[in-house]
Amino acid sequence: MSEARVRWIVRAGAAIIRLLGATWRVREVNGAAYRTALANDQRVIYAFWHGELLALLWHHRREPVAVMISEHRDGEIIARICERLGYATVRGSSSRGASRALIGLVRAIESGLNGAVSPDGPRGPAHVFAPGAAIAAQRTGVPIVPVRVRASRAWRLRSWDRFLIPKPFARVDIYYGEPTPVRADTPRAAAEQAPALGALLAGLSGDGA
Repeated sequence: MSEARVRWIVRAGAAIIRLLGATWRVREVNGAAYRTALANDQRVIYAFWHGELLALLWHHRREPVAVMISEHRDGEIIARICERLGYATVRGSSSRGASRALIGLVRAIESGLNGAVSPDGPRGPAHVFAPGAAIAAQRTGVPIVPVRVRASRAWRLRSWDRFLIPKPFARVDIYYGEPTPVRADTPRAAAEQAPALGALLAGLSGDGA
């Protein structure tokens, strides 16, 4: 794909998100805990399923957040769209560039940003919590905030993650779990907590399991 085409897709994608997002009626559910943490200068790591990214990009666009984005071609487009919406980005994933991405995420958090990770991205399996977010939380001492999204009306793409696109004027409910620290002496021990964190995320009242 040519650079000119990538730039065109990025501009169009950011514009579509802004147009759609401006029509959504967003409601936070159990948002007080994470907002209290932010008000007290506590950084957090948002953890969400890959398919529920879109509404979260819109809702948190005014926060200082570093989003972990994969290094493949589609990831480049997503990263540039995130940057147009005001986010910092860290490149890499659990399957490619993992060590570099984890170091980048830790450095971003230590610099004062919140983190954002889809632990089942970029290619699945869907709703399986890879350990990167847990390790980053252990290294930085920053809690993980599980996040789910439900929309009253939405399109679902036929992708591995059944990517959720809320329709114009949809009600979008965003469910937040309690900020959850990862208490472990080593990264290996932190990684062993990934299934429990995945269960917390799956247990929120999001759209789907």
